[in-house]
Amino acid sequence: MDGAGEIGPEGERVDIEPGSAFQRRVIRRITLRLIPFLMLCYVVAWLNRINLSFAALQMNKDLGLTAASYGFGAGIFFITYCLCEVPSNLLLHKFGARRWIARIMLSWGVCAVAMAFVRGPMSFYIMRLLLGAAEAGFYPGVLFFLTLWFPASQRGRVMGLFIAAIPITGIIGAPLSGWLLSLDGLAGLRGWQWVYLVEGLPAILLAPLVLIRIQDRPSEARWLPPKERDWLTTVLEREDIGLRQQRNPSVSKSLTDPWVLFMGVAYFTNVCMLNGITFFLPTIVKGFGLTNVQTGLVVAIPSILALIALLWWGRHSDAKNERYGHAALANFIGGAALLLSMLLHDPVARLALVSIAFAGTLAFTAPFWAIPGSRLSGAAAAGAIAAISAIGVCGGFIAPWVIGSVKEITGDFRLGLGGFATLGMVIALAFYLVGRFRAPLTPVSLAS
Repeated sequence: MDGAGEIGPEGERVDIEPGSAFQRRVIRRITLRLIPFLMLCYVVAWLNRINLSFAALQMNKDLGLTAASYGFGAGIFFITYCLCEVPSNLLLHKFGARRWIARIMLSWGVCAVAMAFVRGPMSFYIMRLLLGAAEAGFYPGVLFFLTLWFPASQRGRVMGLFIAAIPITGIIGAPLSGWLLSLDGLAGLRGWQWVYLVEGLPAILLAPLVLIRIQDRPSEARWLPPKERDWLTTVLEREDIGLRQQRNPSVSKSLTDPWVLFMGVAYFTNVCMLNGITFFLPTIVKGFGLTNVQTGLVVAIPSILALIALLWWGRHSDAKNERYGHAALANFIGGAALLLSMLLHDPVARLALVSIAFAGTLAFTAPFWAIPGSRLSGAAAAGAIAAISAIGVCGGFIAPWVIGSVKEITGDFRLGLGGFATLGMVIALAFYLVGRFRAPLTPVSLAS
């Protein structure tokens, strides 16, 4: 693929130079077809995961939840989520993303709506466990799906676009959740129940649209012109063959390889910081003396900055063709800003630093998730991506629980959040060194 052109399916020569008009047209077409819809699905997924932080403003008192029990319930979601991720991604690889993602969305939508009817700590814990199992596999499944559609050189930008659903959810979901809380008493339901009902229903409605909107591979895309479909299929097949010639691991070897495990540890620190910010930011902001609606509007501010940082950093990573350093720097900045925010008392300064921290932790994800697909393919890639995600999301259980417990003991969130921020900075430095001098961690089991 180093020449100025290539023979197309009908014998014509197609310009395949990087940045050519033909390449741009193909990438733009599949981006517009897939990414907005997948972003919408992930907005709904993330909203159903984090609306707990707003529901808690009323729900904790109604259900008799302490700070520690709330933190445990917030984090217990990730136990079943973690356990089910690898099996889910392997099943997605077997049955195809189209059917499997639709199944995931339907099951998590039902569980999300059912959260409105919990009656105490035990039913709260049970429904969080079921929601984690239902949603497991969506995020790593989509990340793997994108490697089947986009060449490696485009994945930093594309991953950033998809993950932009997280800050978009904050921009839209925070004010929406705050407003839904104000419906307290409507139709005999508490405001937190309206949060779960209204925000859970879209997943159920979107599930059948997945079957219509996406196809498993470019070769099945009737909406792509034949010339573009054949070119994209050829490019992706060549990349896949190249990876298999260099490394052709079994699924079991890819799951236990030191490189995969280290990637999981790096992602773990990122998830700890991200979830620490996500689950406790509304409570921190509410402590400024604001109403629920005002809290929702203020909490949207960090998401705006994070959205800008995420999209720009993913593009910058593609332009420089560099992943490890970009990911490490973003996570280090996120940890440093979060740690500094814990040391200050001025509300405006703390909010500004938390905004930077949120931007850094999210910007990390775009270059980070472009790495696995550049090293592995097929079932090994599906398994490794899910394994990295599963290790990482353990932080989603540990961080809220630890932070809530520390808050109950000390009366303050800062010690717990500061500890995770420090850990994130240390691992970011190690991640940078691995990226620059990664020969010691080059996976022997993945060698050809």
